[in-house]
Amino acid sequence: MYKPVVYPDHIEPLVLFVEETPPDRIVAETYKKLKSGTSVKEMLLAGALAVIRSSDLPPGHHGGPLHPIAGLHAVRNLSERLPGEYAMMPVVQNVALANKHINHFSMGPYILAETKPCTWHDEVEPAVEEMQYFMDRGAYHAMDSYYLFFMQKETPMQVLDRLLQTAVPKNAADDHYLIFPTNTWRALEYFGWEYAQYLIRPAVRYVTRPPTAKAMLEIDELIEEHGLLSRVLRYKTNEGETEAVTELADTIANLDKFEESPTLLAKALADGLSLEGTVEALSVGGSALFLRSKTGNPMDVHINTGINIRRYLLSQPEISMQTKLRALFTWNTGPEVKSAQYKLAPVLTPERETVASLPQRSQKQLIGDLEALIDSLPVGERRPMTPIATWVASDEVKHAAALAQQYADNNYDPNALIEMLGKIACRDSFTEMHAFKHHQAVYEEFKATRPSLHWKHLVSAVQAAAISHGRLQEVYDNAREVIHF
Repeated sequence: MYKPVVYPDHIEPLVLFVEETPPDRIVAETYKKLKSGTSVKEMLLAGALAVIRSSDLPPGHHGGPLHPIAGLHAVRNLSERLPGEYAMMPVVQNVALANKHINHFSMGPYILAETKPCTWHDEVEPAVEEMQYFMDRGAYHAMDSYYLFFMQKETPMQVLDRLLQTAVPKNAADDHYLIFPTNTWRALEYFGWEYAQYLIRPAVRYVTRPPTAKAMLEIDELIEEHGLLSRVLRYKTNEGETEAVTELADTIANLDKFEESPTLLAKALADGLSLEGTVEALSVGGSALFLRSKTGNPMDVHINTGINIRRYLLSQPEISMQTKLRALFTWNTGPEVKSAQYKLAPVLTPERETVASLPQRSQKQLIGDLEALIDSLPVGERRPMTPIATWVASDEVKHAAALAQQYADNNYDPNALIEMLGKIACRDSFTEMHAFKHHQAVYEEFKATRPSLHWKHLVSAVQAAAISHGRLQEVYDNAREVIHF
């Protein structure tokens, strides 16, 4: 008879707090915990363990532990950057989301049971062969035992690589097959690998449940055609690659069909561009494509978050080159990336003529005007009664992007803009952490991109902030009653 998971004594009471606090009290009570000395790490860990134990993964990807866990990397980093009591807001949002899912009738009742690593194998390869039998039959609960066994036998990154061999081929069905496990591993780098026995289980079950992964024949043929596994691919970029990176970024920015990008990336690598330079070009081009997009769907941010995930994977020495290349060449296949392709403006935006026609403003004026414009978008009134995938950006959203481009053209202080955007992200409780993940991804891409190209990321971040603001911000509104911003 299986028993419910019980966590270590030092964290179990805080987990129970997240599970048992009524939803209408979770914001105020979480703030009290933080104010009285509970650390950000403890609070986020408790929320993660609670939503894992007491909330199930429904069909699809909205609900259960997926988005609370996938958002942890962004939340903890944003909390570290924000000043004063604003630093508590990302944490409160994440814990409130976990509590919401725990109490939602479509995600429970549910209790995560204890399980143990498979003990009938001593070596990895026989376990892998046997595991495939269960995976092919959709017995994804069995994967817990196998992957806990792998965690005992292999390094964490070797286990992630093994999981991604199933996840990457499924990217075309859902972007989260790659995002969820990778961000789970990033969260564990923060919490500590002793919590892997709990935290990896939802990601493992999500990735290995049906549908079955399909063969990647076209991608593998592209890799073979350019001989990318038979040569040494340099990782680090340098100033000497600036021209090639810029040219590739511009080509990607002007694509009308995203499926043309894998060939461009493969050729760039074959011609000697570094892995880091290639993903940088993809990142800059991706931000330009996001700016071209007329999407009004605040979930359609995986152009940026997906590329950021791939940058992380490329930087990991223990992830196999085949997995890295497969992931890189499938960035365009996710549904929440492809959706932007169908809403592209015919030219790059913001258009230079539009930006040039704006009256000149100081940095302080521009920050103020940007914040005022986004603030003016009415809360709760921008949710069209049509499918979310059909939502289109308003004129105000595109005007915000033009103002951001003016800010970039003047080379004003990026940190002031980043802080403002971080505070705006903290208001969102509609996208289930998408606003937080996008903000963190764009922040990291800005920091990793050469100065001649990096502003494109912050301009796209302003557009994303304007799209997501005003949908739902009930957690933020409740928090303002107790947190002193």
